[in-house]
Amino acid sequence: MYVQSNARRHASRALKVGVSAMFAAVLSACVNYAGIHSDAKTAEPQQYATQQSLPSEQGHWPAANWADQFGDAQLKSLIDEALKSSPTLDQARARVASASAFSETAKAGTMPRVDASYSLTRQQFSSTALVPPPYGGSWQTENKGLLSASYDLDLWGKNREALKAAVSQLQASEADAEVVKLTLTTSLARTYNQLARLYALRDIAQEEVAQREQIERITAGRIATGLDTEVERKTAQANLATSRAALKSLDGQILTTRYQLAALMGAGPDRGLQIARPALGTGDEVRLPDNLPADLVSRRPDIVAARWRVDATTHDVKEAKAEFYPDINLSAAIGLDAFGFGRFLTAASRTASVGPAIHLPIFDAGELRAQLKGRYAEFDYAVATYNQTLVTALSEVATQLADVRSTDGQLVDAQTAQDAARKADQLALVQYKAGLTNQLTVLNADVNALSADQAVANLRMDRRDQQIALASALGGGFVDTSNETQNTPVGSATATPAVAAQ
Repeated sequence: MYVQSNARRHASRALKVGVSAMFAAVLSACVNYAGIHSDAKTAEPQQYATQQSLPSEQGHWPAANWADQFGDAQLKSLIDEALKSSPTLDQARARVASASAFSETAKAGTMPRVDASYSLTRQQFSSTALVPPPYGGSWQTENKGLLSASYDLDLWGKNREALKAAVSQLQASEADAEVVKLTLTTSLARTYNQLARLYALRDIAQEEVAQREQIERITAGRIATGLDTEVERKTAQANLATSRAALKSLDGQILTTRYQLAALMGAGPDRGLQIARPALGTGDEVRLPDNLPADLVSRRPDIVAARWRVDATTHDVKEAKAEFYPDINLSAAIGLDAFGFGRFLTAASRTASVGPAIHLPIFDAGELRAQLKGRYAEFDYAVATYNQTLVTALSEVATQLADVRSTDGQLVDAQTAQDAARKADQLALVQYKAGLTNQLTVLNADVNALSADQAVANLRMDRRDQQIALASALGGGFVDTSNETQNTPVGSATATPAVAAQ
């Protein structure tokens, strides 16, 4: 008896060892992600040399109403109208809504699911198969009603990572919408400034037409006294016609710019005809805020969007890794199943089932490994995109600041040249009228004065355009508040995507 019991114990132990060995062998044969990883890291803004190009000047970040600094009420109203009516913004809002719906779908994947179903099947059963008479060989109507529930235990966090990735994509879409908004308002303000430029140039062209008309009259008087010939008359007439053509060209450009503004506002071209002449002021003093470039990453919506996409791809990597582990799904169902209608609602027709379902990938010809490699490639691309976006942002701020400073210096010299050219033009005209100089001297002085006036006007408009572009480069008043309600994105200073994606 003892020998028999001992033999059973040995047999049982041998069976357990055999099962354990077989299970270990199965697990070792399963697909795995050994050797697949990424070394990509998001760049820190402080690692770039910016102290000379982006000095601390104790300035302020642009406010959301940065365009108000120019003191033009019409510009403010045009921007407000564009933000309400632009189809471009409607497109951005639709993309945000789509991302929101996708995140809700991902959230549903982390919750239990309950379904109800009913089916009615009319079927003739075979008399030579599994169903015996009297049902075999007869037509029967099967009624089945089931209430079923299922729940994925998500032991490895696959569904949770999918949800986190979807939420991060939603945050990226919302930041993208802010990029569209900033691009729209900046484009409208710069186009409005272009309209102001054309009006300023038109004023100069109008003055030039009057100047050329005066030269023509003086030439006619000089011909009468024998000081000039018909050559000078034709030259004066040609110059006058050229000036009038330039004036008409500017009128055409003003009209097309009005149409451009109307399109930016999401309106028809006739809306542009209602826009009055701009009355833009100089704007605020240009000084960079402190904490550049560190604070720029939360002030530029394109950088914020790129950072959230790094975070999303990090969770995509984790989701792909979870695919290598067993899935365990619990399911249960209860209902009624009967032939015919009379017995359908009786206790004898009750049916029920409950149990787990386990899925373990063993051999898939490299599909899961390829999928994970693809996710890592997307992660590397997202990191590279973030780094490039940061570099581009720093370059844009430095470039616009350098342009502003350069234009300020040019304006000083251009205004000096303008004063001298105007005085020379006036003096030449007086001397020509008095018969002390020839027409060529007058025309040269006039061309120089015209060029100087245009140069000053263009520099002033360039200066304002660069100021608008600098406000946009600094984020246009955007501030990232997503971290107040969401987890800190992986690409931020407090987390490292490369570590999370290993």
